[in-house]
Amino acid sequence: MDMGPLFTTDSLISLLTLTLLEIVLGIDNVIFVSILIGGLEKKQQLTARRIWIIAGIIVRTGLLLLIGWLVSSGNRALFSVFGYSFNLRNTIMFAGGLFLLYKTVREIHAKLETDEHTEIRRSGSFAAAIGQIIIIDMVFSFDSIVTAVGLARHVPVMITAVIIAMFIMFFFSQKIANFIQKHPTLKMLALSFLLMVGFSLFFEGLEPIHHTHIDKGYIYFAMAFSFGVEMLNLWVRKKQKPVAK
Repeated sequence: MDMGPLFTTDSLISLLTLTLLEIVLGIDNVIFVSILIGGLEKKQQLTARRIWIIAGIIVRTGLLLLIGWLVSSGNRALFSVFGYSFNLRNTIMFAGGLFLLYKTVREIHAKLETDEHTEIRRSGSFAAAIGQIIIIDMVFSFDSIVTAVGLARHVPVMITAVIIAMFIMFFFSQKIANFIQKHPTLKMLALSFLLMVGFSLFFEGLEPIHHTHIDKGYIYFAMAFSFGVEMLNLWVRKKQKPVAK
């Protein structure tokens, strides 16, 4: 693979822009992974994160190397239902959205219906958690690759941006997981955010029927605003805590 195009001014600007966007688009992925890994034993969590980053890089790089096939086949109709044709992207978004909705609703149910000591599902196997992480990562990879193709013209630039973004998300995922686990209200907020993301993926999968699109900017703005309000609440509660004598 020719790395020459990576060192031009245009490519470096594309690399920086694409890396930042990949990180922003990966926020929902990081939140989902953080919550899922939080249900594993402490000694398994680092291994799970390493598998996540390796799998994420392999999946995204593979998709980018197959970009020609994706461009030609991604919009090709796979099947029709009641006269509506669904392509590969629609199918992945629809199935991924349903999976994310199912997992998130189960997480919310576990949080609401079980006590503090049994809420974390230690009974869930390591292999099952890794399988779920890889499945949902593949779904989020599709949006990531679509963004990469739209912003950069050279595959080496796209692959480099994806790898940098994955490593940055890896190093911050532990801090995000700890922060979410430490503040139960933030975990519920994160789960609510994932519900919105799951619905948007599900809705996008049905695009041949409604021919509309939910701009992710609205979802991110709603999440940022809610997060800001919750941070104010945490700050107020901290100030109101009685000083121990």
